[in-house]
This record gives sequence, C-alpha cells and structure tokens, in this order.
Amino acid sequence: MGLRQIRSRIGSHKTWVTWTGAALLAAALSTVLVQARTPDPVAPVSAATVPVSGLPPHGQQVMGQILQGGPFRYEKDGTVFFNRERLLPSQKRGYYREYTVPTPGLRHRGARRIVCGGFEPREPDACYYTEDHYASFKRIVQ
Repeated sequence: MGLRQIRSRIGSHKTWVTWTGAALLAAALSTVLVQARTPDPVAPVSAATVPVSGLPPHGQQVMGQILQGGPFRYEKDGTVFFNRERLLPSQKRGYYREYTVPTPGLRHRGARRIVCGGFEPREPDACYYTEDHYASFKRIVQ
C-alpha cells in the first residue's frame, strides 16, 4: 500500500469519525431539548394568564355558557380533551373538556378554544384559553 492510499484512508476515516461524532452530539442535544420541554405535572402551565374580561367577546359568552351548563353551539363542545400536547398539567382521562370559541367570519369551528379542567363541568377547577388550536394556553383568571 502506497503513501497516497494510506493518507486517503486516514483522511476518509477522519471524516467518518467527525460525522459520526457530530451525529452523536446532535442526538444527545435533541434528547436534552425534548426532555427540557416535558412539563412538570405539578408546575403551573406558564405565567401567561388572561382575565375573563380579556377574552374576545365570544370567549366571554362561552365562559358564561360553561358555568351555566350550556347550551353550546357545536356538537363537540363539552367533549373530553385528551391533552395530547401535554401543555396542561397531567390529569386523569376525562378531567379536561373543550369548548369552541367562535371566530367571526368563519364557517367552521376555527382555532380558538377554552379547555376547562374538573370533574364537575359547571364548576371547573381551572380553565385555559388557546387561540392557536392547542399550541399554547393562557390560564383564565377572574
């Protein structure tokens, strides 16, 4: 084996080691980042809150309907919200229920929702507002 062949093999080996090391580092960092996003079940959702008066007018109406037990405009209103995004505190299945906040001008349900937690729908333990279809939540305060 000549000097050129040896240098070529060493060079390609270094490249392989460099790329392998970079891939391992990226995998380790992504694991850390994913773990960092996992919410603590006892920690508050976030510091983001919104007063009932700060909700859009339709949101204020829906909050009133929730406390009265209805009637609701959409068939899906009052159904179980599964918290698949895990942005709300972890609870047993059936704890959270979702309600549509209508968006003027849309013919469909839109992205705005109120999600309330508690086993007595008319007396929720806490309610949360999302205007981006569960990508983020603000806790509704009085």
